Amino acid sequence: MNRRLGRVAFRPTRRGHGMRPGTSVLVLCSVWLMLCLCHASLGAGSSQRQSDFAHPPVRCWPRPLWFWNDTEVTAQGIREQMQKSKDLSRYGGFGILPFGKGFRPDYLSEEYFAIYGAALEQARALGMTMSLYDEYGFPSGSAGAPNSRDKSLFAQACPDLTLKRLDKHEQIVAGPSVHEAIIPAGTLMSIVAMNTATLERVHLTDAVNSRSLQWDVPQGTWKVMIFLCVVDGYPCCDYLDPEAIDRFIAMTHQAYYDRFKDHFGTTIDSTFFDEPTLYRGEGRTWTDRFNEKFEERYGFDPRPYYPALWHDIGPDTQAARNYLFGFRTELYALGFPKRIQDWCDAHGIEATGHQDQEEIANPVSVSGDLMKCLQYQAVPGIDKIGGDRPAERVYKIISSAAYNWDKTLVMSETYGAMGDLSWDQIYTVAMEQYTKGINLLIPHAVWYDDTRVTFKPELSYRSPIYADRLPEFNTYLARLNLLLQDDARHVADVAVLYPIATLQASHHLDGPLGYYQGGVTVPEADYLDVGEALIAAGRDYTFLHPDVLDERCTIEGNELVLKNKVHPGRFRVFVLPGHKTIRWSNLQKIKAFHDAGGRVIATGVLPSKSAEFGHDADVAAAIASMFAEKPDAATLQGRLDNALAVYDVECEGQRPPRYIHKVKNGIHIYLFANIDPTALDTHILLRGRLVLEAWDPHTGNVRPVQYAHEIEGDCVVTRVRLTLPPVRSLFFLGRQSEG
Repeated sequence: MNRRLGRVAFRPTRRGHGMRPGTSVLVLCSVWLMLCLCHASLGAGSSQRQSDFAHPPVRCWPRPLWFWNDTEVTAQGIREQMQKSKDLSRYGGFGILPFGKGFRPDYLSEEYFAIYGAALEQARALGMTMSLYDEYGFPSGSAGAPNSRDKSLFAQACPDLTLKRLDKHEQIVAGPSVHEAIIPAGTLMSIVAMNTATLERVHLTDAVNSRSLQWDVPQGTWKVMIFLCVVDGYPCCDYLDPEAIDRFIAMTHQAYYDRFKDHFGTTIDSTFFDEPTLYRGEGRTWTDRFNEKFEERYGFDPRPYYPALWHDIGPDTQAARNYLFGFRTELYALGFPKRIQDWCDAHGIEATGHQDQEEIANPVSVSGDLMKCLQYQAVPGIDKIGGDRPAERVYKIISSAAYNWDKTLVMSETYGAMGDLSWDQIYTVAMEQYTKGINLLIPHAVWYDDTRVTFKPELSYRSPIYADRLPEFNTYLARLNLLLQDDARHVADVAVLYPIATLQASHHLDGPLGYYQGGVTVPEADYLDVGEALIAAGRDYTFLHPDVLDERCTIEGNELVLKNKVHPGRFRVFVLPGHKTIRWSNLQKIKAFHDAGGRVIATGVLPSKSAEFGHDADVAAAIASMFAEKPDAATLQGRLDNALAVYDVECEGQRPPRYIHKVKNGIHIYLFANIDPTALDTHILLRGRLVLEAWDPHTGNVRPVQYAHEIEGDCVVTRVRLTLPPVRSLFFLGRQSEG
C-alpha cells in the first residue's frame, strides 16, 4: 500500500491565512479578549507549570542507559561521571548496564554491590533517580550470559528451569501396516497422525506405552508427528514458566532489594528488562506444562491440534493456530513481564522494558503478540536501534498498548547502534516518538569508558560531537516530559483493529524467513502501512487489541467507547485493515457499531475465516452484509474525509504536521512537530471553542497566539496558524471556553 493516503481534506474557503468569508465579527473581536485572559484560563497551577516549563525540574530530565563497559569500575569514577553528567549534560539519573567480558568487579559479587551502592548514594545526593537494569549484558533472563563473560548464573543454579522449545519428529508411513516408534527424549506433548490426502487426523498420544508407540495404520499415506518439549540449551529462564521467572527475580532483583531497600521507591523508581523474546529456541519457545494449562483455560484438549503449528490441517487450521499461538503469548505475558511487574508492585517501583525485533510485521515467532506481551507491565516499551530497523512503524503499537490497558508512560530505548547521528536526526527521532505517544525517551547511551564504545553514539559530556548541545537537547526532552508524562488521556477519532488473529492464523513454525525475521510473510497484513498512511494524512488513531475490543469497548450511539480510567476513548471511525481471519466476537461488535451508524472502513483483504471454531459461515455472512464492494486502497483517503464532518484535529494544507492531542483536568495539550527538511506554514483546525497559548519546548517561552472560532457543520472549531521551521515543534495549550 502507498505510504501516503493522498491529500488531506482541503476546503477552498480557507486557502488564505485570513478568516473565511462569513465569520462573525463578534468571534473576531472576542479573540483579542481571550488572548488577554488566556493565561488565567489555564487554571490553577499555570504559573508553576510555566516556571517548570522554562526550567524543568530534575525529575523530568532524561535518564540514559549507562554502560559499565569492559573495564574496572570504581566508586571515584562513578561519582565523578554522575556529577558531570548532571552539571554538564542535564541528565537526571541512569539505568546502569554492566557490559562486556572485561567488566569488573564480578557481577552480583559483594564488590559489585559496593560500587552499585556508591552510585545510589551519589544519585541520592544529586537528586537523581535510577532504573534498575536487571541483567549483565542482554537479553534479560540469564543473570550473566550473552554480552558478558558467557557465565549464566541462572543456568548454573537452575538448569531444569532454562528455556525450552517445541520439536517435531515426523515420519511418512503407508497403510495398512503396523507402525512402531520409540519416543525420543523430552516431555511428550502430542502424537498425531494425519492423512496426507484427506487431512484426517488421528490422535495417538494416549497409545504410548513406556516411551514406545505401536499403531495399526489404516489405508492411505500418513504423516506421523511426535511433538516434544525439550531443554533448548540457551541459558536464560523459561519465559513461560512463573517458577523459573521467580527464581531469576530472586537471583537479580531481590539481591538488590536485600542490600538497598531504603533506595526502592525513592532513588530507584523502576526496573528495566531487555529483549526477552519468543524467537529464542529457534522461534519455537515452549513450556512443558502447556497442555494442562491450556485445557484449564479453554476446557478442551490441545493435543490433536499440534500439527497446525506446522501444517495446514484443513478448515480448523486458522482457529487452531489462534488458540495455540495465542495461548503461548498469554503464558508469556503472564510469565516474564507480569512476574517482573508483580515483584515491582510489591517493592514500590514500576517495570519497563522491551522485546527484540519489534518492527517485524508478523510477530508470532518473535514477540508472539507485540501488544499482548505489554499488557501487564506498567510502562510498555520499544527499542529504536540502528541496522535498518524501522521501529517508527510500530511506535503506535506500543503507545496503543498503553492506551488499551490504561498505562501512563510509554518508553523507548533510543539511538543505540545508530552511529554518529546529526543533531537534526536526533531531534527528528525524538519528535516522531513523542507525537506517536512515547513519552519516556531513554538515550542510548553513556559509556563509562568512552574509549571502548561498542554501539555509537556516545551521548556524554566528553563527546566532541555532542557535548556542547546535550544540555539544550536534554532540556527539550524534559519539557516534552513535563507536559506529556502525566495521566492525560489520549484523544483520537479513529480506531484500527490490531490484526493478531490473521497474523496467528497465517503463521506456522520454521517458516522460510527464519525465526528472527518472523518466519512467515502474511500478505494480507497491511496494518503497519495503514497506520503510517493515517499519520501521513494527519489522522491520529489508536490500535485496538482484539481482547480490548471484546472486554473494554461498548457502543454508545454511533460511537465505539473504550471504558478506561486514564485513557477513555470515543471512536467515530473504525478501520479494519487487511484480514483473512478475524475473531467472530470482534466482528459481532464491529457490525453492531456499523449498524448503529458508526463508520467502518476496510483497507484490503476482507476476512472469511473465524479465529474460533465453527464460525466461518458467520464471518462470511457478516462481512457480506457490511461491505457491498471489495475495498479499494486508492479510495481510502476519500472515505476517511467523508467519514466525519469534523475531526479532532485537521490541517488545511497538503502537508500536515505530526501531532498528538491529550487532555488533563480540562487542559488540552497539542504537540505539533515538523520533521521535514522544509518549513511548514499552515492553519490547524481544533475541534471545540478553545482559548490557546503557544508553549515552545525548544526555548521554554510561552506566548499568546491569534486564533478564531468558526462553525463547521454543527460544531465549533478553533482555527490557528501554525508556522514551524524544519525539525521544530510547538505545543498549543488551551481550555474550552463558553463563548
